[in-house]
Amino acid sequence: MPLITVGVNHKTAPVSIRERISFAPEKMVEALNSLVSEADAKEAVIVSTCNRTELYCAVEDGVQEEQIIRWLGQYHQIEPAELGQFCYTHHGDEGVRHVMRVASGLDSLILGEPQILGQVKSAYAVSQEGQCIGAELQGLFQQTFSVAKKVRTDTSIGENPVSIAFAAVSLAQRIFADVKRSTALLIGAGQTIELVARHLKEAGIKRIIVANRTLERAQILASELGAEAILLGDISDYLPQADIVISSTASQLPIIGKGMIERATSKRRHKPMLLVDIAVPRDIEPEVQDVEDAYLYTVDDLHSVIEENVRSRQEAAQAAEQIIEEGIGEYKRKQESRKVADLIVSYRAQADAIKQAELERAVKGLEAGQSPEQVLNKLAHGLMNKLIHSPTQYLRQAGADADQEALQAAADVLGITDTKES
Repeated sequence: MPLITVGVNHKTAPVSIRERISFAPEKMVEALNSLVSEADAKEAVIVSTCNRTELYCAVEDGVQEEQIIRWLGQYHQIEPAELGQFCYTHHGDEGVRHVMRVASGLDSLILGEPQILGQVKSAYAVSQEGQCIGAELQGLFQQTFSVAKKVRTDTSIGENPVSIAFAAVSLAQRIFADVKRSTALLIGAGQTIELVARHLKEAGIKRIIVANRTLERAQILASELGAEAILLGDISDYLPQADIVISSTASQLPIIGKGMIERATSKRRHKPMLLVDIAVPRDIEPEVQDVEDAYLYTVDDLHSVIEENVRSRQEAAQAAEQIIEEGIGEYKRKQESRKVADLIVSYRAQADAIKQAELERAVKGLEAGQSPEQVLNKLAHGLMNKLIHSPTQYLRQAGADADQEALQAAADVLGITDTKES
């Protein structure tokens, strides 16, 4: 059964398009059923994230990618002609390669990011729930998950941070052996601080305090993360409680000075304090680095780490690509093996049907008073004629065509030994 992949991602479409064709989680099963029933997809999995929407479909011969694109446009009320200019499509091995690269983080906005594997697994589980997946896509996605796991365990593609927010949190985790017992003071409430807060939350940090110029904005972020919200003017009261301070505001003047940190470290009885200033212009005076037990890092420090880590991930990506190619080969071998298994099952079922028919004929013969010897002879003769009918026809045609290779292949399959003497 052919595989067709249709997708839109951060490389092919702006967010204004991506958000229009995203699928709400609560409507995903409904969408899958619609795709299967209206676009001639026999099986389907839909992956929908902020950076991509992809439809993986197993279809009957003759179904074209345009049918899938048309369905996607109609479902989201976008003209297929408009949508088509942002779409990419893959078939066969390219489709297999694509889903493996996606799940391994090789096609992500941030190379090697780990969240996408969980998102693909979730999409697969939803398709199972909606009974929109069968043997074709089951085999594909199980092999994909195996490859993605191998990429994670056998390469360092996901080990080194490549975003400012992630790098800041990773730095904190290196300095504080048990970040789960730490308190973080985050200054600002923009996108970078929000990402920092989410990374800290995922790391299991004990307490987060969010400080902002307007309390309302700080409270919005704090409420989402179970944190505390304070005003910038209250920072000096909370600094002694903070093991980690990460600041990113749009202030034109420093918010934290050397004297403020000296007082805070004194109250902390010189327990170490990590300060990460990722603002431009700076939020923390450079002189803070002279304070004993205060460790100050700037955005430039993090950038140098990130550049090195990007290079490391790119090297790991080359090894990951090789793992994916091996995974494609393994998937194809399994597919061929499954086809042979299906052929064997069909062959045995055909032989069993012949056997049953001849047995029924034999029983009727016995019931009609025929002698057992006569019935057995007819049974053996009938079985032989029916079982050798197709091979005999094949041999005759191969002989008429003077096809020596076909004749030899048939002889090998049928176990025929040439007894002619030379």
